[in-house]
Amino acid sequence: MTPQSDIDETLPAFPAPRSAACPFAPSPELRALAERGPVTRVRSWGGSTPWAVTGHAEQKELLSDPRLSVDFAAPNFPSPIDPAHSHGGGGDLSFVGMDDPEHARLRRMVSGTFTIKRVEAMRPMVQRITDDFIDRMLEGPKPADLVQALALPLPSMVISEMLGVPYDDHEFFQANSKLLVSATAGAAERGAAHAALSGYLDDLVTQKTAKPADDLVSKLAARVRTGELTAREAANMGVLLLLGGHETTANMISLGTLALLQHPEQLAAVRETDDPRVVVDAVEELLRYLTIVHLGRRRTALEDIEVAGHTIPAGDGVILLGELANRDPGVFADPDRLDITRNARRHQAFGGGTHHCVGQPLARMELQVLYPTLLRRVPTLRAAIPLEDVKFKYDAVIYGLHELPVTW
Repeated sequence: MTPQSDIDETLPAFPAPRSAACPFAPSPELRALAERGPVTRVRSWGGSTPWAVTGHAEQKELLSDPRLSVDFAAPNFPSPIDPAHSHGGGGDLSFVGMDDPEHARLRRMVSGTFTIKRVEAMRPMVQRITDDFIDRMLEGPKPADLVQALALPLPSMVISEMLGVPYDDHEFFQANSKLLVSATAGAAERGAAHAALSGYLDDLVTQKTAKPADDLVSKLAARVRTGELTAREAANMGVLLLLGGHETTANMISLGTLALLQHPEQLAAVRETDDPRVVVDAVEELLRYLTIVHLGRRRTALEDIEVAGHTIPAGDGVILLGELANRDPGVFADPDRLDITRNARRHQAFGGGTHHCVGQPLARMELQVLYPTLLRRVPTLRAAIPLEDVKFKYDAVIYGLHELPVTW
């Protein structure tokens, strides 16, 4: 960490809060950062001075560069959370905090479950679950909180089915997951949340070892029996998949719905189309426009790296700002406009390289089912409060909504 007396106060501060006037857009300070160039130093937690990468091309290049490490335990790793709140540890979230070859070894054990073919086979199940939750919402009081009625339970139930986690335990794992993605929870709270989830998954692995079923935790338990995994590795993989399988998609559901409600002509196009390609393109554009991983993807340079005329020295932290790459005007025309007719497939909402999101086929499919189903079944859906009163997750590493009161 840089001594306080050596900090260059002229460097831009990072992170910078979003503007409440433009809650769907990166902060004005980040936009100014992009104008400085595709690669620049910033001031972050405790006086650290990592490199911020804002350009689309530069991020695509670096996301595939093996000279960048994702090891959370590296000395200068640029944590997305103030170290005063972090309980971190490289293995806490399994292979997302590991480099190859260990990352590849563990990832291969679960990646087959998330292939496009296998995920597509789940579409009828996801459709049934979506309709069931919408039925319950329509039968309940108005206004309803879309987060609690639909956005959070849908992906929670789907990932529970895949993993073999009892959905009856959803309040437990949702509450602890919320603490893990909080940017303001204390270190003790975060540590206790991780310990609770890890212990829960460890017990479940033990149960599945004795009585296996057709689910992913049972497959991990089988690898523990053969010695391919330790019990702790299996539990941490379970925590990662459970957390990633519902938190990110839940936030995309609520935030994407709100974005469409703010753009009624685009909402109508999604609601009224019979063409699945229109829905596919709408989902990709919402992923680009919203970019819920809004504090960047973090790395540490293992060697000197030349990029965009700069040398990133070995040992320096690097922050890849996907929300700026996804609004790079050289790649996306008029990038601050939501346009579901554009080809947004080049977005980097799921990262890139060997560390791209393993669950992206599942997230895409769930969103492709959810948005048109909700809008067709509730054609008069509208927000029950003004935009300025909506509670956005400015306090979390995954951007979204704390709640979204809706009526119809």
